Amino acid sequence: MGKCNGRCTLVGFCCLQLVAALERQIFDFLGYQWVPILANFVHIMAVILGVFGTVQYRSKYLILYAVWLVLWVGWNAFIICFYLEVGHLSQDRDFIMTFNTSLHRSWWMENGPGCLVTPVINSNLALEDHHVITVTGCLLDYQYIEVVSSATQIFLALFGFVYACYVSKVFMEEEDSFDFIGGFDSYGYQAPQKMSHLQLQPLYTSG
Repeated sequence: MGKCNGRCTLVGFCCLQLVAALERQIFDFLGYQWVPILANFVHIMAVILGVFGTVQYRSKYLILYAVWLVLWVGWNAFIICFYLEVGHLSQDRDFIMTFNTSLHRSWWMENGPGCLVTPVINSNLALEDHHVITVTGCLLDYQYIEVVSSATQIFLALFGFVYACYVSKVFMEEEDSFDFIGGFDSYGYQAPQKMSHLQLQPLYTSG
């Protein structure tokens, strides 16, 4: 039952990761943030691979899943630093999140809880086919919403990594100790003895 508990827990964390990743993917699509969209897609594929490896007892798939989780933690740590503008990172560099294809940012910037969006008419700052807006009254700034989302991803990834290592170790130990039913081992197998050839002699009876 212990093995089943580990597998079931890992599958449960994978399901939570899928839900969180799909939720994040939707809002990144709404914000046209192409780099996070690509990262989310790879993450979803890796989590599906982890579920498959857990269900099918494939330790190699779990190892790949665990390696990706390390990269995923690093990516989300970068997202947190980006929105908090740690060091030389700045949100004014649109190319970091959009491949420099648009001026769109986080969807939560204009649609956060309590946010009131007011367009600025005839602004000289507006580029062609764009407009300037002011956002006020937000109960929680979009930066912190993105930070909470990334922190949740890191939390789930850390637990997933621990359980992936544990379950893959159990699988590899079982593979090493497994003997096929009806197979031969070094202790139970005995080579068949050669039958000695007996020379038959005719029997004579005296009359």
